[in-house]
Amino acid sequence: MSRAGKRVLVLGAASLLTALLVPQASARTDEPIADPLPDATVSGLGLEVEKVVTLPESEPEQPPTDDRLRRHARINYMGEVPDGSGRYYVPDLNGSMYLIDDGKTHTYLDIAERFAPEFYAYSGLGSGAGFIAFHPDFAENGKVYTVHTEARDALENEEPDLPNRHETVIQGVITEWTADDPSANTFSGTSREMLRVSFPTRIHGFQQIGFNPTARPGDEDYGLLYVAAGDGGAGVYSDVPQDLSVPQGKLLRIDPEGTNGASGEYGIPRSNPFVGKPGALGEIYAVGFRDPHRFSWDRATGKLYLGSIGQHQIESIYEVRKGDNMGWSEREGPFVYKWDSEGCAVYPLPKNDRRYGYTYPVAAYDHDAPEGYCSDVGRAVIGGFVYRGDDVPMLRGKYLFGDGVDGRLFYSDVWEMRHNAKDHTDLATLYTMRIYDDSGEVLTMRDLAGDERVDLRFGTDAEGELFILSKANGTVWKVTGAQWQRP
Repeated sequence: MSRAGKRVLVLGAASLLTALLVPQASARTDEPIADPLPDATVSGLGLEVEKVVTLPESEPEQPPTDDRLRRHARINYMGEVPDGSGRYYVPDLNGSMYLIDDGKTHTYLDIAERFAPEFYAYSGLGSGAGFIAFHPDFAENGKVYTVHTEARDALENEEPDLPNRHETVIQGVITEWTADDPSANTFSGTSREMLRVSFPTRIHGFQQIGFNPTARPGDEDYGLLYVAAGDGGAGVYSDVPQDLSVPQGKLLRIDPEGTNGASGEYGIPRSNPFVGKPGALGEIYAVGFRDPHRFSWDRATGKLYLGSIGQHQIESIYEVRKGDNMGWSEREGPFVYKWDSEGCAVYPLPKNDRRYGYTYPVAAYDHDAPEGYCSDVGRAVIGGFVYRGDDVPMLRGKYLFGDGVDGRLFYSDVWEMRHNAKDHTDLATLYTMRIYDDSGEVLTMRDLAGDERVDLRFGTDAEGELFILSKANGTVWKVTGAQWQRP
């Protein structure tokens, strides 16, 4: 999520005037676009929420080097264990994997303790115990998967399984755990390392891992683990996200039960799109990402949606299909990105753009940077879910997501979210959402979090009902209703 290394450019008066005067639709490809996307439409639709739990306070294993890591708890998801027990899981980047059972919080796994002293969480917004994913057959096989980061002696003693074109600064590790008793609230059992990948900076490493909840036994996708691998910060100065010989900047798909992967501890599904392509990693499912942070499947259609955090201007939601290329770092969202030149802007697409075969977002918003320059103004899209639950009929068919930093809530109607958009004019309409209290007064996530920096995240249960999380105060709320008031 960090924008480390971002260049800040103050445009000269003439350049700025030109950028502002050239209409977006007719701008030449060598001229930056001052305001790439329209503002979100203000909607009167708002959520009603109810507090579920506040997780224990936590800290990284060392005092953090970045104040943004000083949170009540670095919780980043809430999901339901797929065993019918009604238990929920919540990972905390500082090291603990929690289970919530009948309102009580249990430490299921202490990742920081298990992998000390190589465990690394005190620098880099995505470092630490990043995620946990339960196998769809967890009740029978006890299989659960985690991702965490390592540094220190691991950089000298552990060899990554897949290549990295640049130096190694941190390593992301995926581990399989097998529980002796799947019904227990504290893990006891065995573990094995499945996959280790190195990254050239402390940002944009492994993000979410997860299984397709819409797949059924016998389906191609059943039991396959999706792994969102960021570009390691390399996309701002290289074509790494486009390089099929490396995993950085890709969505991977692996088979935990296979053995033909690089480490021999996982398999490469034969149906992956680049299997057999000379020089390409068979693990790759889709390419061209900067920071593919969160993904989810529409329970009604099986479509995969992913929120990818942008660089200079654009925060994007993609519908991801097998073999798609989202364009980074030749494209940022539905615009040209010029990584090999000075500047901090996006540019219009060339007239022959379709020949490149890039897949553009289905929804997006821009940074609204102050006029005259483009800088890190604190924007980071957090992918959410298409609501298919029963409790809140007003939300059905809407993809709910938000901005991680300021906590703004958005939605787009899924029927408008069209795969293979030709340019920014094909994006779905973006709406802002409110939160209403019991008396109908308007609240924001900042109000609920008690902080200007919300660190917003989302979650869901087995029935498709939604949760909203904040690292600022370590709290989870359930979306219990919705109402509409004139905006």
